[in-house]
This record gives sequence, C-alpha cells and structure tokens, in this order.
Amino acid sequence: MELNSDFTKRALVHSEQIDWAASPMAGVERRMLDRIGGEVARATTIVRFAPGSAFSPHVHTGGEEFIVLDGVFQDEHGDFPAGTYVRNPPTSSHTPGSEEGCTIFVKLWQFDKDDRTQFRKLMADELGVPENGVSRAELHRDDREVVSYFSLEPEVDLVDTASGGIEILILDGGLVEGGVSLGKGAWLRLPDGEALRATAGLDGAKLWMKTGHLPFAQAPDV
Repeated sequence: MELNSDFTKRALVHSEQIDWAASPMAGVERRMLDRIGGEVARATTIVRFAPGSAFSPHVHTGGEEFIVLDGVFQDEHGDFPAGTYVRNPPTSSHTPGSEEGCTIFVKLWQFDKDDRTQFRKLMADELGVPENGVSRAELHRDDREVVSYFSLEPEVDLVDTASGGIEILILDGGLVEGGVSLGKGAWLRLPDGEALRATAGLDGAKLWMKTGHLPFAQAPDV
C-alpha cells in the first residue's frame, strides 16, 4: 500500500474528518496519514484503542515513536498519559494497550537502524520560556532529524525554514498556513526546500513538529 508516499510533494490530511478503519486487532482502529508497505510499513498513523483493547507482544524492528493524544496508553514500561512523547528504538519490544482507552499518533520504521535510545517525556514539561509568543521544547535531535513541541499564543507567527522537510500535527487550537485553516488533528508534511509560514488562530496552537527527516524516508527493510 502507498499513501502520501511521494515525499517531494506537499501532503495535508484533516484527520478528524476521515473515518476510522479497523486494524487486525479487535478494538483498535486507525486513520492512516502516510504509508509505504502492508501491515509491516513505514507509516504515520493515528491509532485509537477501545477500553480494554491491546496489541499482541511485538518487537519494533524499525523503531516506533508516538504521542499520546488522549486517554492513557499502557505497556510493561508503565502508564503514559495524554501529552507524553515516547521513542521506542529498533530492537525494543512491548505489549501495548489501554484499560480506559486512548488515542495515539504513531510513526513506524522511521529510525536510524543503529539508534538504541529509548525514552519518554511529558512534552509540556519540556517547554522553554516564551519568546515573541512562541514556546518550544526540543524533544529529540540526531543527525537525521529534530523533533519539537510548540505552544503558540493567539495570532503569533511561526516560521521554519529547516532543510530536509517539515512535518507537523496540530494537537490543540489551530493554524492558518498558505491560506488554509489547520484545526486540531490536521497533519501537514512539506517537502525539502519548502518553508513553513503559519499563524496561530484566536485560541493559539499546540503542535508537534519534525524536521530534516524526509531524505531518509524509505520502505521497511523486510
């Protein structure tokens, strides 16, 4: 399967406007944003766990990173409340589920194959001092990418000219970018060479951002 797989083109999905699709596991549904591959795929997806649902134990051959959007995600490593950012590198494993139900934004098979750094962070706890209405937390940095969390005050501008592509997910509030309104759940991917120039809405905005990563995008090595 290929979905938004041309990384030289702009991609935009208003995720809250698309239907949930069943996954192979009962009680787990998803909204696909980009994908290369079948059930083993380089993928960016929003996944919803019904209360009491779980996936089978598995190893992250290509790595996994995710944000808990609502509810509490759970595995052998603990409970992960909304607002938690998690990186599970290649060779890590777990049995994910949720007693009360939860929704996560997850990216699979997008790690450096030699990365072994596993961690979790509450994104809001990492925020720096606001500057011109913009607060930023750097969640992760390596030779391939930079991952950040932003909190924007109402009607402030956010400009990023990073090379290697820019990807954002609106977590709360909204932005206007290129004349298009991006509300909660909107996912935008800009190709290498295209800058992000956006303005927060009247309620401000909170968003996740990844930059620099698109030159490394490829199908899983399986």
